[in-house]
Amino acid sequence: MTLTTFALIRHGQTDWNAERRLQGSTDIPLNDVGRAQARDAVAALSGYRWDAVVSSPLSRAAETADLIAAGLGLSVARRIPELAERSYGPAEGMTDGPELDELRIPNGFRGAESEEDAAERGLAALEALAEEYRGGHVLVVAHGSLLRVSLSRAAGRRLDSVENAVLNLAHHHPADGWNLEYFNGERLSAVV
Repeated sequence: MTLTTFALIRHGQTDWNAERRLQGSTDIPLNDVGRAQARDAVAALSGYRWDAVVSSPLSRAAETADLIAAGLGLSVARRIPELAERSYGPAEGMTDGPELDELRIPNGFRGAESEEDAAERGLAALEALAEEYRGGHVLVVAHGSLLRVSLSRAAGRRLDSVENAVLNLAHHHPADGWNLEYFNGERLSAVV
């Protein structure tokens, strides 16, 4: 069986995360808490061999990847635009309240990228990496919503939000598809 193993890590905290603002594709940097989270993530990842580290090009994911890679004695292979966060359009920067509620539609916001489109984009990027690194181990640093909708589609069930800088471990087999072993640091299943 040729499994490709993925660590799928959401970037560390930003000020907008702390303020509970929708970030989406707005390029908000890590804060000091986020940098510490990235450094702390190294412990959970150090027990694995990583063939490549890749990330979204948005600075919060790129810096998280750089910090994790440095902690593992690796470097980031490249930034992949398809791993950028889902665009929330005019809802970006908003917090819960009446103004945001006016933009809500089923599964998202008016003027935003749909969950389905984000899941398709994210899963296609992960499957391309699975083909490129077949049988290898790939560490991906991306974004909460993109990872949630992509992993939900891969797992065939709706998953909760993805925590900052916590281990999500998935395995891809060309014929059998995806197996999610860890989600938000909790073991879900053994690899078959």
